Amino acid sequence: MNADVAAAPEADVWADVVGQPDAVRVLRRAATDPASMTHAWLITGPPGSGRSVAARAFAAALVGGEGDDAASLATRRRVLAGNHPDVRVVATDKTIITVAEVRDLVTLAQRTPGEGEWRVIVVEDADRIVERSANALLKSIEEPPARTVWVLCAPSERDVITTIRSRCRHLSLRIPPAQAVADLLVRRHGIEPEAALTAARAAQSHIGLATSLALNPPARERRDRVLEIAARVRGVGDAVLGAAELVEVATAQASASQTERDALERAELMRALGADAESGTLPPAVRSQIRQLEEDQKRRAKRAVVDGLDRAMTDLLSFYRDVLALQVSADVPVVNAAQAGDVRAVAEASSPEQSLRRMDAIATARTRLAGNVAPLLAVEAMMVALRPQG
Repeated sequence: MNADVAAAPEADVWADVVGQPDAVRVLRRAATDPASMTHAWLITGPPGSGRSVAARAFAAALVGGEGDDAASLATRRRVLAGNHPDVRVVATDKTIITVAEVRDLVTLAQRTPGEGEWRVIVVEDADRIVERSANALLKSIEEPPARTVWVLCAPSERDVITTIRSRCRHLSLRIPPAQAVADLLVRRHGIEPEAALTAARAAQSHIGLATSLALNPPARERRDRVLEIAARVRGVGDAVLGAAELVEVATAQASASQTERDALERAELMRALGADAESGTLPPAVRSQIRQLEEDQKRRAKRAVVDGLDRAMTDLLSFYRDVLALQVSADVPVVNAAQAGDVRAVAEASSPEQSLRRMDAIATARTRLAGNVAPLLAVEAMMVALRPQG
């Protein structure tokens, strides 16, 4: 990758906000024109649309400006790297953001900026602020200190508590075009254009997933395995076995991303507490904090499995979308080019009505997962519905 490409994100904080020209225009104007500024923002958009990327870019533009001088560049670089003291980015793998966490943020919001003109608090998972936590946030959102800006991110407006969203300026993002995501992969990571476009389409323009598919062969293998499971379901027995395999794939994916992180978190906590990991006994206070960490990690692991299954179901939806498109001769780009043979075989062996029924079954399974139905039961019911009928 050449130097100009590598430097682009530093010179233009908006370079990675892909396929969102209207949103960039609004945020850019707010960052440079006090009359357009709002102290509480809600950025929404489907998964992969770049909500957190837009929020971080906005923070960098506010704190570092858009000048080309060395100081401005350095400030924006620090914000984007996550190590500027005036910018706090909150992201969680837990199911909720607690009252205690919100109160800590409210306390932080009262402090004047340490280096620049603005203190920016970005909450990437505002949909996980439950009502009792929202009550602690209302006053600060409604009447924030003069130099504090809240930027909340969520999939949609309805995912955020009404009292919170009504006090924010709403900005909606869209799914970016696959070509725009591919261009980003080429520019940011030096991926070959054809491979980048294949990854972008397979990820259905989800920027993070497209990046993973382009750079991580095991991620591509797991996705291929999910689609193979669907293609070979012929009866109830295949469905039950396929469900178990699908849950196994999601669990393995979650484990791969969590094991090392869990160990690092435990070691870091032990160091912070001044505890000796080699000793056989630990003081009660240390044991209590270690136990709390382990409980948080278990909840995070459970959510990671559910998220992995939901992603697998999204991939399955894309498979049957390709099947349906072929059946009705729709002139749309293929999402799963690598599975073209399986798509054709399923399309020839079924009807458009069957494809729609299968897509409904997948949507139902996703809803059940979101409602805390046991993952294996939800997936088994879905896989049984995917088998050929009639």
